[in-house]
This record gives sequence, structure tokens and C-alpha cells, in this order.
Amino acid sequence: MERRTGTFSLRAVTHDVLLALFVTVMQVQGTVARVAAEGATRPLADLGELGYALLVVSGLALLARRRWPVAVFAVAALASLAYYGAGFPDGPGWLALFVSLYTLAAYGDGRRSLVIAGSGITVLAAVWLYTAADIEPRAAIGWVFFRIGASVMSAALGESVRSRRVIAAEAEKRAELAERTREEEARARVDAERLRIAREVHDTVAHAVAIINVQSGVTAHVLDKRPEQAREALRTIEETSSRALREMRAVLGVLRDDGDGRAPHPGLDQIDELTAKAREAGLDVTLEASPPAAPLPSAVGSAAYRILQESVTNVIRHVGPTRVTVALNPGTDVLEIRVTDEGRRTGDGAASAPGGPGHGILGMRERCRLLGGELDAGPTPGGGFEVAARLPLAPAGPRREAAP
Repeated sequence: MERRTGTFSLRAVTHDVLLALFVTVMQVQGTVARVAAEGATRPLADLGELGYALLVVSGLALLARRRWPVAVFAVAALASLAYYGAGFPDGPGWLALFVSLYTLAAYGDGRRSLVIAGSGITVLAAVWLYTAADIEPRAAIGWVFFRIGASVMSAALGESVRSRRVIAAEAEKRAELAERTREEEARARVDAERLRIAREVHDTVAHAVAIINVQSGVTAHVLDKRPEQAREALRTIEETSSRALREMRAVLGVLRDDGDGRAPHPGLDQIDELTAKAREAGLDVTLEASPPAAPLPSAVGSAAYRILQESVTNVIRHVGPTRVTVALNPGTDVLEIRVTDEGRRTGDGAASAPGGPGHGILGMRERCRLLGGELDAGPTPGGGFEVAARLPLAPAGPRREAAP
């Protein structure tokens, strides 16, 4: 067993000093009093005051009991063996031994400490019984069995204290781990909410800015020739910006709301309004939607709306006026979404795929993955572009990306 490291408080040092002095005085004074009352075959002063020296050494050794519990027990055990082996009178000279056994078990490392204590008690018991073989009167041998029993009880008491200390430390660690886990879960929820808000703001702003950009271009082109059409474009800009501001207030209001009241997320019930705004931006939109057999979960409806919004926004931003087909097919366990455009019309230049590797398609794919769905996006043989998504209607965990 290694030396115990670390600092001890002044209070613990004071306790050990007082305990060592008390045990030393009790061992010496108690033995002297018993010798005076009953007599002894060998006085403590024999062999050059050896009896007194052994009692004092074993008692003062307790000063270091917390720092060197094994060494203190060894000193106390050897002093006891020498004391009783030399035939000195019985008395309370075993106090230091009992305290050192308790300390060894209480401040040790469990199994190893118990092995040392058990081995020491076995050796002590054997020597005590051997030296008491011809003890007179015979009834005095009871004190030998008392020393053996008290040694075992001291070690057992120390082990009990150590076990309770270990259990308390483990309980504290579990409590700290649980607290850290709760904090990590809270941070994860905050991060997820921030990501959701970022997606909502991105989708809202990107869609609104794309429409405003198209309509402002129309206004600049027809302002002098067709003021009525310019006025209509400006009205569309005003309505689009107002709607975007309302949606952003609803999303960002969560950050300031002290309660749990939140504005409902956009859903497929607003798809007609979305397609109307797309037509005003110059798209020829065809909507193919089958009514769902049952109301869609709010998370699925919101994700589907945002996927449609981002897909339409990409067409407005990267392709311009063209024909777009929006298809919604809600099944029993999955919602299929498909947005297909025909590419740039003749005379507008080469076909252009919306989005490419930008954040729009990545955001849509992430929305699908969080619901356990999947999304494919890529060019069509006719020069257009298609976004196809499948969203499960039952709760599902995030899909893991396949290893390359």
C-alpha cells in the first residue's frame, strides 16, 4: 500500500495529536494502576524501562495514522508482540493497536487493507495465545480472547466506515453526472431550437427576397410603359415583405416569450398562398395535391411547407419564369413531395439547376433527415430540375448517412 498523499486539515491534525496523547497516557497510566492493584511478574521498568517505552511508542505512533496507516499498524503490532512476548503485565496497552487497525481499514484501499489487517491479527493471535499458555490464573486467558475479538471488531468497524464513505462518494459522482447530463441535454435542446430558428429565418427571408427581387425587376422594366402592372408588382412586394416580417416576428418572438405560447408553424394549409405568390413572381405553377386520409403531424406539415417554399424559391432565383409542377401524395405512412421545373425557357440561355451545392438543398435534406425521411435533388433529362422528398408520417429518428 502506498503512502497516503494529500494535505490534512488543521482540525484533523489536532484530533490525531489529542488522540495519540490520550491513548499514550491511558496505556501507561492504566497499566501502572493495574500493576499496583494486582501485582505483576515483570514490572514495566524491567529491561531498561522497555515496558514503558513500548507503550509510549505504540501510542505516539498514532500521530501519523492517517498518512501512513500501514506503518502505524506495523509499529503497534510489533510493540504488542514485543510487550506480551517479554511477559509484561496485561492492561490497556492494546488501545493503540485497536485504533491503528480501525485506521488501516477505514483509510485503506479496501481488499488489500483487509488482507493486511487479517494477516496481522492472525500473527498477533498466535503469539498472544502462545505467550499465555502458562498464564496464571487460567481465567486471565480471557483477556487474550478479548484482544483477538476486539482486533477483529476494530478492523470490521473501519471497513464499515470506509464502505459508507465510498458509497457516499459514488452517490455524489452519480449526482454530478446526472446534473452534467441534464445540462448537456438542455444545451442540446437550445442548440436544436437555434438551428430550427435559423432554418425558419433562412427559408422565410430567402423566399421573400427572391420574390421581391423578381417583382422589383418587373417594376423597373414596366414603370414607364405599364404603370398599372408596376403598381401591382409593388403591391406584391409590399405583401411579401409584410408576410415575411410577420413570420420572422413569430419565429424570433420565441426568444423573448416568457411563456410557452408560440405561433403555429407554417403548414400545407398555406400551400395555395405559396403557389399564388410563385405565380405572381412569373412561374407557371401546376399543383397536384391529394387530400390526406388523416391530419398530418405538425412537424411533417411544417417541414413539407418549408421544402416546397425553398424549392420554389430556388426556381425563382436560379431559373426565372418557367413551368413548375408541385405534387403532393400523402400515403398511409409517408408523404411524397415532388417539385419539378422545366428549366429556362427558349431564348433565356442554357438551363440552370437551382441551388446546386448551396445551403438551400442542404437545409431541405437536413429537414428530411431529422424526421427520418430522405430527399433527392438533381437535373432532369429535359434540362430542368427536380426535388423529391419522402417524409414518414410516424415518428422516426434521424437517418444516418451511409458510410462511403
